Amino acid sequence: MATETSPAPKRPSESEVSMTELVIPNDANILGNVLGGRVMHWIDLAAATTAHRHCNSICVTAAIEGLSFLNPIKVGYLAHLKAWVVCVGNTSLIVKVLVHSENMDTGSIKKTSEAYLTFVCLDKNGKPKAVPPLLIETDEEKAECQRAKEIRKKKLKIKGLKKK
Repeated sequence: MATETSPAPKRPSESEVSMTELVIPNDANILGNVLGGRVMHWIDLAAATTAHRHCNSICVTAAIEGLSFLNPIKVGYLAHLKAWVVCVGNTSLIVKVLVHSENMDTGSIKKTSEAYLTFVCLDKNGKPKAVPPLLIETDEEKAECQRAKEIRKKKLKIKGLKKK
């Protein structure tokens, strides 16, 4: 049961976001591939929307971890983004985003990017506030949360922010 200080738990599916973008020349470099910065922008939008839906409150991006560009997305292709909450803390949450390209002429779909984004949930005064718990029900969800925590832990260790 939710109270003012303890929000109701939510399933990842309750805040999942899917977005599709058509890659146009304005999104691309001189090779005809979407710019990495444009993909990062789309990833941040999908993840921020997911975080906001989970918390029913504004969330700000604190970190992007594990971002990889695996394949290019060409002009005229579709970029499909899927974002969902994989792990939560007290006032922060981690959202995973997968990006796939689709060649509409052939129907070919390729994984192009993935990233884990950490958000901090804020109240109306801009102060961190409690994040609703995440209902992790499957082994896959448990493993995904663990992967997200490990990626974050490695980054913090590299930055010297977390003890070994």
